[in-house]
Amino acid sequence: MGEDAVRAAQPSLGGIHHVAYRCRDAAETVAFYRDVLGMDFKLAIAEDKVPSTGEPDPYMHVFLDAGGGNVLAFFELPQAPDMGRDEATPGWVQHIAFKVPDMASLLAAKAHAVDRGIDVLGPVHHGIFQSIYFFDPNGHRIELACDMHTPEQMAELHRVAPAMLEEWARTRKAPRHAAWLHDLSEREG
Repeated sequence: MGEDAVRAAQPSLGGIHHVAYRCRDAAETVAFYRDVLGMDFKLAIAEDKVPSTGEPDPYMHVFLDAGGGNVLAFFELPQAPDMGRDEATPGWVQHIAFKVPDMASLLAAKAHAVDRGIDVLGPVHHGIFQSIYFFDPNGHRIELACDMHTPEQMAELHRVAPAMLEEWARTRKAPRHAAWLHDLSEREG
């Protein structure tokens, strides 16, 4: 199949419809995302059977507005074993990252979370953005990120991305093509 045929067969994506995670308690989860992150609780779907498989497995599926047309959803599964996490993956790896408009908003979000007794890490400077990190009541790591990059920096990162991936695939060592990010972090952090 030629490259044009492959492209013609690929779906035309319009963004992410929603991303779904499991939660321990749907009401507690909705309250956290509403009260800490300001998300609007959009809708709930509850079934006694899984529509895609027909399995008898009651669930509550809640949907929250994450802004910009993005939806974050959760499933409470009362008959399933207790929630866990992938123990082979470090806790910092799997996370949900949300944009905030500027550094003042990032710092205000940190103060808001801390006022609610949440342990917050950061801000951490990543060269082209700064982030704070904390956990939701289900153990999912949350990141709030404030972009600080220039169009030129993003163009350079885009340019070197294929070479970085190729080098990583060969060596499994961090390529240095974007080492300048660390310099920015140290200078501006």
